[in-house]
Amino acid sequence: MGWKRRNRLLYALVAAAMTVMLLAACGGNNDKAGDAGATEPAGTGQAAPSQEQEAASPEAEPQEDEQTERTLVDPLGHEVVVPAKPQRVLGSYLEDYLVALGVEPVAQWSVGGSPMGYLQEELADVQTVPHDLPFEAVTSLAPDLILIGDEALIADGKYDTYAKIAPTYALGQEVNTDWRKALLKIGEVLGKGEEAQSVLDSYDEELRVAREKIDAAYEGKRPSATAIWLVSKTFWMVSDNQSSGDVLYRDLGLAVPELVERISKGEGGIWKSVSLEALTELDADHIFLINSDAATGSEALKDPIWQSVKAVKNGNVHEYPANSSWLYTGIIANRQIVEDVLESLAP
Repeated sequence: MGWKRRNRLLYALVAAAMTVMLLAACGGNNDKAGDAGATEPAGTGQAAPSQEQEAASPEAEPQEDEQTERTLVDPLGHEVVVPAKPQRVLGSYLEDYLVALGVEPVAQWSVGGSPMGYLQEELADVQTVPHDLPFEAVTSLAPDLILIGDEALIADGKYDTYAKIAPTYALGQEVNTDWRKALLKIGEVLGKGEEAQSVLDSYDEELRVAREKIDAAYEGKRPSATAIWLVSKTFWMVSDNQSSGDVLYRDLGLAVPELVERISKGEGGIWKSVSLEALTELDADHIFLINSDAATGSEALKDPIWQSVKAVKNGNVHEYPANSSWLYTGIIANRQIVEDVLESLAP
């Protein structure tokens, strides 16, 4: 074989080998392209994210553990570890605030098994607990948070016993006797501070509208009024700065009768005992009467002395049952009182 022929054969072999290598290389690229196509989201036209990109994406970042508890100091100085989202709250005589904030208590305050009647639309299915909160009864309820309003409940070392049952937060006298402060403080403890402020703002707007209606009905001169409670043939008059008295005079701006001012300065609680003879001095234009004697005939209301009282003679006595909100305080109770007053004075 001549050298020229041998050279041509060598060139042919080299060219064939190069072709095979080129085809193999192209085939490898096509395989990789097929793999990429398999991982590409259908219809996106974009390549799937790399491992580095996935690690950098927000979804891949580890979530921080949600807060499960908070440490608070109550107005009496107790350090209380409160669940971030309590599920079984016991707040005896504070149920008004709980309901207003959308919280169903684990049990509700009662005397002789009778709870606050005006809240039963919301709490009809909630069991009762005695007003003095016996330790055994509280333990059986398995609360995860106890709210205490009346300081007398935790006197003589009782706080420590309640605190062993569940975290116990005491409002203290200053907060407990001011329903606005109580609402906001309970909202803070439950992690519902914004809701509490919103509820309070809504109430204040309702008051503004109510005062305008009363002013329109009485040409700007608001009438005088008082709330009187009849129970067991005895009359009690509400103080001018508490419970329904606070709603009548501070919230609605009704005029305070002189007898109410005088009675309010005397000793006693929210409701002060007042004799029939003293009631003859009452010059109130309206009386809001809470009648706990209705079932026994309300004999005291038939007495000529009662019949001689100014508002009685003028037919301006507005009567409510014992289970109405007039004997209580709180955002829900006060709203109902405002509604009652408007219905009577500016229908």
